[in-house]
Amino acid sequence: MIQNRLLFHQSSVTLEIIGLPDFSNNEYQDQISIISQWKLTIIDKPLIEGKLEHLGPIMDAFYIYSNLLINNETPIYESKLIDIKADNLYIHNIVLKSSKPDVKPLIIKIGNSLLSDTINCFDQLNESSKVRIKKSSFINNIPKKIRFGLTKFKILNFFLPPIISICSLILFSSTFIYFYNPINDKEKNELINTK
Repeated sequence: MIQNRLLFHQSSVTLEIIGLPDFSNNEYQDQISIISQWKLTIIDKPLIEGKLEHLGPIMDAFYIYSNLLINNETPIYESKLIDIKADNLYIHNIVLKSSKPDVKPLIIKIGNSLLSDTINCFDQLNESSKVRIKKSSFINNIPKKIRFGLTKFKILNFFLPPIISICSLILFSSTFIYFYNPINDKEKNELINTK
């Protein structure tokens, strides 16, 4: 039986899913629910590929990492299969660890645009009606502090700028009191009234 191939593409990243339909679930011939292989091609980077058991954790890693970036948390994700951490604001280090012994980890550096394109491909896969996979469980892995609560740092960042601006406005306007001379105004009024 010929395996189906589906491509999910965004700018410089392509995700290829290879597999078969499950005819016992009355699936169509062009669907995939038995994934035998997947390939992630990022332009000018080594090919990333694996089996179904690798796809879920890698998708989760990208989702969790990007969520940490968005929420201004420390962007570091580490697991047995993949590590992602920020080199700086624009470069992200990805370390892919092989499940086979004596295979060196694959280290890739990507920018923000490639990170965004990769996540977009994963989003397309999650939304596709032609591929049946277990949806990413990244929401369950995000710490409660990020999901539900406001940290002290976020509260301070929310209230501190308005307080500083009000204090500086009061300080700035109070300096005019020292430069205002009411006697000069009285003399001006007298000159105007005499005419």
